[in-house]
Amino acid sequence: MTAMIQLSNAQKSFVMHLQGGLRLPVVRGVSFEVGAGECVVLAGPSGAGKSSILKMIFGNYRCDGGRIDILHRGATIDLASAEPRKVLELRRFTLGYVSQFLRAVPRVAAIDVVAEPLLANGVAKDEARARAGELLKRLNIAERLWTLPPATFSGGEQQRVNIARGFIAHFPILLLDEPTASLDAANRAVVMDLVAEKKRDGVAMIAIVHDDEVRTRIADRLIDVTSFAAAA
Repeated sequence: MTAMIQLSNAQKSFVMHLQGGLRLPVVRGVSFEVGAGECVVLAGPSGAGKSSILKMIFGNYRCDGGRIDILHRGATIDLASAEPRKVLELRRFTLGYVSQFLRAVPRVAAIDVVAEPLLANGVAKDEARARAGELLKRLNIAERLWTLPPATFSGGEQQRVNIARGFIAHFPILLLDEPTASLDAANRAVVMDLVAEKKRDGVAMIAIVHDDEVRTRIADRLIDVTSFAAAA
C-alpha cells in the first residue's frame, strides 16, 4: 500500500504571549502513516490533540519538530518545513479538508460555493455547477436553496454544503474534522457512502469522528492520540 501521508516524530506547542511567553506543549512524537484507499480515524478524549494533529497535516499549525511527508504529484514533500506557496499548492491539488464549520464568501450562492474547487482547477463552469448540483441533491439540499448564500441556511444545511465542497474534487488526500456532527441519520449515511467511494478511488483519509456508528463504518484503523499527548 502506497503511503500518502507519513508523520515522523511531529510535535507542536503553543506560546502563551499573555503569560510571559510560556510554552504549552500539545503533542509530541506523532508518528503514523496512511495509505492510499485507507481511512484512519484519530481517537481519544476531547483535548487530547486530535484537531491539532489534523491542522498540522493541513499546514494551519506549523510543527515545532519532526516531519509530515505528503505524496504530491509523485514526489514527497515535507509539509512541516515547506514554504507557504508550496503549502498552498498542496491544498490546491492534493490536500482536501472538511472542517466542522463552513467558511464561505458572503452572498455567494451555495451551488457556486460547492463548485469553486472544480473551477479553481480549470473545470468549465457549466460542468462544475452540474456536478455541484448532483452532490447537493444527494445530500438532500433542496434545489430552491442552491442559488441562496449558505449563511442563510441552518447549521445542518451549512455542514452539508461544506461536505459537498470538500468531496466534489478528487483530492488524493482528504482530512475530515467531524463531518457528520450536525447531521441526521439519513445524511450521516450519505457521508459514509461518500467516504466508501473515496476509498475505492484510492483516496487517503484521516478523520475525527465521535459518532460510534460512523467510526465503525468508515475506519480501517483507529489511532489513539493519547499516546502523543505532551503530558503522557
